Amino acid sequence: MCPLLTRAAHAAQENNALQRSNAMAESARTVTPGDGRTAGPRRVKALHFACVAALGGFLFGYDTAVINGAVNAIRDHFQIDAVATGVTVAIALLGSAVGAWFAGSIADRSGRLFAMRLAAILFCISAIGSAVPFSAWDLGFWRLVGGVAIGMASVIAPAYIAEIAPASQRGKLGTLQQLAIVLGIAISQVVDWGIAEAAGGATQPLGFLSAWQWMLGVAAVPAILYGVLSFTIPESPRHLVATGRSDEAREVLVSLEPTDVDTRLSEIEESLSSDRKPRLSDLKAKGTALLPIVWIGIGLSMLQQLVGINVIFYYSSALWQSVGINEDSSLLLSMSTQIFNIAGTIVALVLLDRLGRRPLLLTGSVGMAVTLGAAAFSFAQAQLVNGEPTMPDPYGMIALVSAHAFVFFFAISWGPAVWVLLGEMFPNRIRASGLAVAAAAQWVTNWAVTVTFPSLSESSLSGAYIGYTAFAVLSIYFVWKWIPETKGRTLEQMG
Repeated sequence: MCPLLTRAAHAAQENNALQRSNAMAESARTVTPGDGRTAGPRRVKALHFACVAALGGFLFGYDTAVINGAVNAIRDHFQIDAVATGVTVAIALLGSAVGAWFAGSIADRSGRLFAMRLAAILFCISAIGSAVPFSAWDLGFWRLVGGVAIGMASVIAPAYIAEIAPASQRGKLGTLQQLAIVLGIAISQVVDWGIAEAAGGATQPLGFLSAWQWMLGVAAVPAILYGVLSFTIPESPRHLVATGRSDEAREVLVSLEPTDVDTRLSEIEESLSSDRKPRLSDLKAKGTALLPIVWIGIGLSMLQQLVGINVIFYYSSALWQSVGINEDSSLLLSMSTQIFNIAGTIVALVLLDRLGRRPLLLTGSVGMAVTLGAAAFSFAQAQLVNGEPTMPDPYGMIALVSAHAFVFFFAISWGPAVWVLLGEMFPNRIRASGLAVAAAAQWVTNWAVTVTFPSLSESSLSGAYIGYTAFAVLSIYFVWKWIPETKGRTLEQMG
């Protein structure tokens, strides 16, 4: 299991306890004149630390989606079929599962900053290797290396933010990871479009490389920035305490939130003394069956992927071209969907704590079912005219609107809400283990959907979308029947 998830869960609980302690003490404390002058800089410092960590989330989103604009060019360049194309695109997700699995052990042994820098190096190596591959399998290897970095970033960034954030800022700073991921996806589409425009197409030369090679290679720039900026932030106080460097931990805590530093240090020490490695056996009920709440977490993770959201993020350019839209327009459409993704994510961040998790999930499920169904119907109307695919009016516009609306409904609900729920719904004693298993199920399902889409779409694009529609319909029943509302409940009340 991933021990760093245990650390993040405990860090959140320590912050909750400290926040309650501070609130009780506030009425008896006299505020000194310097407090107001220093609160602002400390908040800025905490924001700086969290933003640097969240760059890992940005690279997570960027590296997973940047392949979108290059899919058809890679297929044509290496003369590979739909199965090989799917494997080349999806193999990064298997690397992500490996990276997520081992990231915690690396971070606990060598530190959060070491793990960040290692991830940055792997991101950079992957970008350079992907830009100059000798074959599709060579490209697949470099994508696998990048996937390991993605998996590491997916664990390290939220854990570091949870451990470094003052109690009063933890919620806001914690949302930076999700926002960074969707921004990374969006920027990757902008870069793909800009490079293709400059070269006159993804397969065209641009200097000494083809445009699609530049698309993959440019990922080295944010990777280098991530590595350099990691030298501007301190190590996590939890890791410093765990390695006997309590004085350094005190300095970090004082620089962020000087109130009750001794209390916070003692809580960290007590938490570390009771830590143990999470075990799969913790998740079992009597006999060998998993606890119902674990199955619910696995189902939630799988359904998030089975609606086909990453088909839009990884293949939308190829998808639009398969129904008659030219490359330039398809890249613009891929870019425009990310505007809806960002807007939806911001809406979710505002509404999650106001409306609750279940209402947003149900709204998203209904919206996704309708829009996916409309897209499936529209794709079924595609025709061959003079040997070229085309979509007659008004079905092209219906498909276009449906795809954008689908991304928006996902972004306001199943995108951020699933990760929030997975962090909240498990009882304290199994939170780290349950979250690790659910996250593993999500990576594997993501891989399965991604690797099968080229073959499914080649057989029947409409049929593939009918399948995604069916899972969206299933998600309505799943949420209604099985998902608890966690709004307003403390972590301790979950179990």
